[in-house]
Amino acid sequence: MELENLVKKEAIELLKKLIACPSLSKQEEGTARLITEFFSERNIPYSRKINNIWTRNQHYQKNLPTILLNSHHDTVKPNPNWTKDPFFPLEENGKLYGLGSNDAGASLVSLLAVFMYFYYRTDLKYNLILVASAEEEITGINGLELLIKEKDLPPFEFAIVGEPTQMQLAIAEKGLMVVDCTAHGIAGHAAREEGENAIYKAIDAINWVRGYTFPKVSELLGPVKMSVTIINAGSQHNVVPNECKFTIDVRVNECYELEEILQTLKDNIKGDVVARSTRLKPSSISKKHPVVLAGQNLGLKTYGSPTTSDQAVLTCPSLKCGPGDSARSHTADEYIKLDEINDGITLYLKMLKKVIL
Repeated sequence: MELENLVKKEAIELLKKLIACPSLSKQEEGTARLITEFFSERNIPYSRKINNIWTRNQHYQKNLPTILLNSHHDTVKPNPNWTKDPFFPLEENGKLYGLGSNDAGASLVSLLAVFMYFYYRTDLKYNLILVASAEEEITGINGLELLIKEKDLPPFEFAIVGEPTQMQLAIAEKGLMVVDCTAHGIAGHAAREEGENAIYKAIDAINWVRGYTFPKVSELLGPVKMSVTIINAGSQHNVVPNECKFTIDVRVNECYELEEILQTLKDNIKGDVVARSTRLKPSSISKKHPVVLAGQNLGLKTYGSPTTSDQAVLTCPSLKCGPGDSARSHTADEYIKLDEINDGITLYLKMLKKVIL
């Protein structure tokens, strides 16, 4: 219990330092330095690539399977409605205010505390690798995905990705595909019967998007969801536009490959249909996985998450779970309750002890 209390204290102290150091996506140098200093002060070897930092347990054994503990240290820009200083770690009435406190600083330092708790153990059935990743908030290519692509990390048996879930178990997560479409027409003068209006063609396509339902529905994630979120056409009032561009936000359940969804769009939308990427795939872990069963035995509930995280770039089974509430993410006067961190560390430890000891 003494060690558990120590790692909890160190986690909160580190979180305060992280809040005080601006770390917008692609500008995480300061928090990366703070994390490497944390390890250096404890004589723990680490690796760094750009602003990603990772380390492994002291008695890492190549013949053992490996678990990934991951969360991110980048943040979004401060909401303009902040009434407090977003970069001042204000502790008030059991809450710690500050940008990134809830998303996902609390999860990061909690997983780091768990890593420290197990770091020196010689009796683990699994290796542990902790990754503090960058660029998660912008789904950037120089975050966790870079380490996987360049094979800096070994294969993982499973992963725990720290995001604010109120410590409930997100055992499935929707993938994301952003699709840019262009409907083509023929320019003409609006006063005469000439041209082909690209806006009308786009409306036909958008109505198809609005009305179409992919047949496969996930038990946890529900149906695939498509939303047209951007539309742009025309140059002046008296010219029939020859093209209309629109963007579709597609949230994909685990029943489909992103490429399969894209092909359906191409088959039904006249014009250009181009996916920005097919990187952010759906993810899941079995309800019967030992770590999920351990969490359920502690009274935690399972659910499917509609939002994306670094899970999207993983190929191993993964669980999203962390202290805090996603409703506070990206809001003004973001905060985390100190009890949420302490309780979160305790729950992480209880879950993992059932699996790795």
